[in-house]
Amino acid sequence: MQKIKDVLTGIMMTTVSSIGYTQTGPPAVVSSSEAIVPYHFKIPREALDDLRKRVVATRWPSRETVNDPSQGVQLATMQKLAMYWATDYDWRKVEAKLNALPQFTTRIDGVDIYFIHVRSKEKNAMPIIITHGWPGSVIEQMKIIGPLTNPVAYGGKAEDAFDVIIPSLPGYGFSGKPTTTGWEPVHIAKAWIELMRRLGYKKYVAQGGDWGNAISEIMALMAPPGLLAIHTNMPATEPAYISKALASGVMPDGLSDDEKNAYQQLDLFNKKGLGYAIEMGNRSQSLYGIEDSPIGLAAWILDHDARSYDLIVRVFDGQKEGLSKDDILDNITLYWLTKSAISSARLYWETFQISKSGFFDPRNVTTPVAVSVFPDEIYAAPKNWAEKAYPNLIYFNKVAKGGHFAAWEQPELFASEMRAAFKTVR
Repeated sequence: MQKIKDVLTGIMMTTVSSIGYTQTGPPAVVSSSEAIVPYHFKIPREALDDLRKRVVATRWPSRETVNDPSQGVQLATMQKLAMYWATDYDWRKVEAKLNALPQFTTRIDGVDIYFIHVRSKEKNAMPIIITHGWPGSVIEQMKIIGPLTNPVAYGGKAEDAFDVIIPSLPGYGFSGKPTTTGWEPVHIAKAWIELMRRLGYKKYVAQGGDWGNAISEIMALMAPPGLLAIHTNMPATEPAYISKALASGVMPDGLSDDEKNAYQQLDLFNKKGLGYAIEMGNRSQSLYGIEDSPIGLAAWILDHDARSYDLIVRVFDGQKEGLSKDDILDNITLYWLTKSAISSARLYWETFQISKSGFFDPRNVTTPVAVSVFPDEIYAAPKNWAEKAYPNLIYFNKVAKGGHFAAWEQPELFASEMRAAFKTVR
């Protein structure tokens, strides 16, 4: 774990003006400072007008030749999304919500790290650092800030309160874009540990799904003195014998119902769901289309996993789901306005350079771990797999509803899981 060296100290980040938005307040600090700088932004009207013009001017492909999503994101769904984006969507609403929150930046190893930091008014609140993944962002966690920091207002108890820290991954959103290599999950985990130190927290917990799981697990492997436990909603528990069986295409005999379900989900993802990761891991810089076309970016983001895509299709068909049209476009628009399509994709390339492990291979984490299994995640980890992957498993629960973007889709369920998961380590 220590072989990855921090090579970015002193490297200047991309200037704020070059990525399409303006920052008010103090300028970014120099790399040698540990200062934490208040952050506020306003997207120029010209950037929003340009976005709408590009959406309206989309050159559409012909319709898919099948009546299902087997060829990719369907034309009808994309045209419904485009119509709403160009006519009814209002970025200023989410911009106001973000600017109503305490936002900050701090420079770590030469890159400005943006984060939201909301302190609870409750005494002895537990600090929690929550990490998003791809194609997520800090927007993914905004709905859980209230339930976690003010639990009494959401059916919890005062002693359940958290101080919430939500950083944006380097190259994502309002964080700086690394200008040289080396910002992979190990480096990010070190940066998060440093961030918590700068915030003055002596004890805290960490949470994540997707890349957030990998980073939280690596933090646990580094075992900083203040990290009490981690929680994951996308655990890495795939046993070696399952990996071998998936490679051979033959399901092992004697699996439980939960194991069969997990095997089938993993098999589907390996065969049909990994295309985006392979492309970004091997050739991230080739994805100029998603940096230049908002519809290209939207389709790329929508095609992350089958169950999330199915939910989004239902949303744009007018059905009520855990996510709204605005939720979906808030996240996509953040990627567009901050020009982070390719810079975010590089996290896959960085990781592919140093690791040949699968996304769900166990990391032998011995720090206390809590697991919440949402049924529409990429795979629903069986309890016996979690027990083997995490010898210090302090909490395990199968949640009734929710998928890959659990905090975003089911915020109150998710917050309830956080309260239960960390109860024993307070």
